[in-house]
Amino acid sequence: MTVRQGAHQDTTSVETHFRKSILENGIRVVSEYIPTVRSVSVGLWIDVGSRNENIGKNGISHFLEHMVFKGTRRRNMRQIAQSIESIGGYINAFTTKEHTCFFARVLDEHLDKAVDVITDLVKEPTFNPKEITKEKNVVLEELKQIEDDPDDVIHDYLDKVMYHPHPLGEPIIGNSESIQTIDRNDLFDHLNHNYTPDRMVLAAAGNVDHDELVASAEKYIGSLKRSPYENGKFRLPRKRSRYVEIKKPVQQAYVCMGIKTFGVHSKNRYPLLILNALLGEGMSSRLNQVIREKHGLAYTTFSFVNLLKDTGMFGIYVGTDTEKVNKAMKLINNEFEKLQNKPIPRAEMNRTVSQIKGNLMLGLENMSSRMMRIGAGELYFKRYTSLDTMLQKIDEVSTDDIQRVAQEVLNTNKFSTVVFKPSM
Repeated sequence: MTVRQGAHQDTTSVETHFRKSILENGIRVVSEYIPTVRSVSVGLWIDVGSRNENIGKNGISHFLEHMVFKGTRRRNMRQIAQSIESIGGYINAFTTKEHTCFFARVLDEHLDKAVDVITDLVKEPTFNPKEITKEKNVVLEELKQIEDDPDDVIHDYLDKVMYHPHPLGEPIIGNSESIQTIDRNDLFDHLNHNYTPDRMVLAAAGNVDHDELVASAEKYIGSLKRSPYENGKFRLPRKRSRYVEIKKPVQQAYVCMGIKTFGVHSKNRYPLLILNALLGEGMSSRLNQVIREKHGLAYTTFSFVNLLKDTGMFGIYVGTDTEKVNKAMKLINNEFEKLQNKPIPRAEMNRTVSQIKGNLMLGLENMSSRMMRIGAGELYFKRYTSLDTMLQKIDEVSTDDIQRVAQEVLNTNKFSTVVFKPSM
């Protein structure tokens, strides 16, 4: 049986109801009830990602995520796919730097089936040696595809420049050498050490009855044993600042620059999110208006924020002609200086805050997005943060807060930069 339950009412726009239970073995079950839909999105989250990997086995979290779909003791790979697709549903998975998630979206009447299938993936995968060999080839092709996309892979290069030899400096997918070394014993070892009840969250959003969700969790994963292993403590990457140019078979130059920031628990989280939106998110952002619209230097430019448990990154991306890289960098630095030294006009601040709040609320019209929010929120904070609370936190940010964070983060001399330049 469960050992604790809690509830929270979110009053923004659509009526919702959040509940949380903890099974006796430590698995957390969270749900957000949305009575106005007929679907439910359910995900099994595991608190393990690429930063938990040992050097030499980079990519094993992602590879394991692939391999569980190749068969379990109860289902072969075709039966896994058909079990959800035959009822009109969708099943998939993803791996991040810190988490792995297996999820399905189905009609509400098929909730139990969805829980059955996604939990079966992690309970008893078989890791057939023949399938391991085949899937290595699949992942290697995926790796080639990523390498062929410069505006995607440049972010992995930036991670390496900023964090290597820390695991955060390695791509989530791994590399061709590490993928080749992974064997069946490695997969079972990674599964047994990390896919344990204390690191699992079952999250669901939509027309979901929480008690039914808990009953399904009890039935399918309530018997999982608590872990005999201690969770390893994260070590933080060292701070570094480097500039790297790399020749690539590309037509234009690609620039990606980043600086280490605070983590997801920092009080500066919301000011940084607003700063990011103001500087480089959307067509009305400062970078897009200056670099693209005013000077015509780039088709794509944006800023981004990646917040992790104990660290984070703020970054800038731009793709431009090789001869215009220096001009684009100068314009970026000019925008940095303006944000550090000039108060943000109230109208621009209000517009940016409205943009963020609107994006949040529109995103929550999707049940999968709601499930992602409460699942990741439970892993990061071990509590529910309502949309009302998030909107209030955003409204509480002042223009002084933005300027203070800009002065701390937008220090050009501390940024690391990767530039892809045409090799021909």
